[in-house]
Amino acid sequence: MFKLMKLIAVLLVVAGAGAMAPSSWAGNSLTGAGSTWVYPLVSKWATAYAQQTGIQVNYQSIGSGGGIAQIKAGTVAFGASDMPLKPEELAAAHLIQFPTAIAGEDMVVNLPGVKPGELILSGPVIADIYLGKIKKWNAPAVQALNKGMTLPDMDITVVHRADGSGTTFTFANYLSKVSPEWAKKVGANTSLAWPVGVGGKGNEGVSAYVQRIRGSIGYVEYAYILENNLTYVRMFNRDGKLVSPSLNGFQAAAAHVDFTKAQDFYVILTDQPGPDTWPISGCTWQILRTDAPKATNEMVTKFFLWGFEHGQKMAESIAFGPLPPSTVKAIQAYWKKNLGI
Repeated sequence: MFKLMKLIAVLLVVAGAGAMAPSSWAGNSLTGAGSTWVYPLVSKWATAYAQQTGIQVNYQSIGSGGGIAQIKAGTVAFGASDMPLKPEELAAAHLIQFPTAIAGEDMVVNLPGVKPGELILSGPVIADIYLGKIKKWNAPAVQALNKGMTLPDMDITVVHRADGSGTTFTFANYLSKVSPEWAKKVGANTSLAWPVGVGGKGNEGVSAYVQRIRGSIGYVEYAYILENNLTYVRMFNRDGKLVSPSLNGFQAAAAHVDFTKAQDFYVILTDQPGPDTWPISGCTWQILRTDAPKATNEMVTKFFLWGFEHGQKMAESIAFGPLPPSTVKAIQAYWKKNLGI
């Protein structure tokens, strides 16, 4: 009986080790999943990294909600989310997170005769559109922001994300700050109970819907606007200044926060002050398991450190703002403290 019990104990240990096995990495490959926002950047870095090191980084653009779920389940080496997890949630799930790059998102529209940057919107008006209160493009509230422009008597088709999305969190977090009604009725999270609209999967899906549906409006990460030549809008920021989405505007927002002083780098960049600040600015975080094999976390951190040190021009080419050197040093200290790397 004692030998049988000992054998069962050994088998349980082996089974437990199998459950922790790093299926998300093998040899010279590494798998991550999550944010569609950061996909353009990670894919560029991964291509260059593979050429220089021979290590393949396979990234699945499935949305922040999926990335969080997969890293919690231990099925990927890293998860990516545009919504930071709170320190207590990280601790409970044996996770850590660190920022990757600064970026932003904007509203895109499909309106006959309207060129990129011509239409002007404000946060409260966008909230009322997404609440279903403003239904026509020539509604007085929209027309008041666009004096001298003849807007069509056309129904507004609202497009939002259908999947769990950090892009949605950033967008909804901003609307919650500028619209008390939005904050009360909808709030901010990766998935929402949308009052109106149709859902697209990923930034890619929202972009495709807006390109296809006349009279539509959607929110997407700025790199997708550049890559697809979408019709973006200008917005009024917290200081009341009319601004266009830009790398300068995203970095201006980030200048008002200090990642190095925030526990687990938990910061929010929406609706920051400053005349040049873009109001819907944000960041992407990479999430790792503290109980993953050390070799897995070493591969992940080496890849992102390479990106921080060698991938900044690639980041800037698609309007992702690089992290300042002080933040990169703080991230390295964070890895050493929590992962022993």
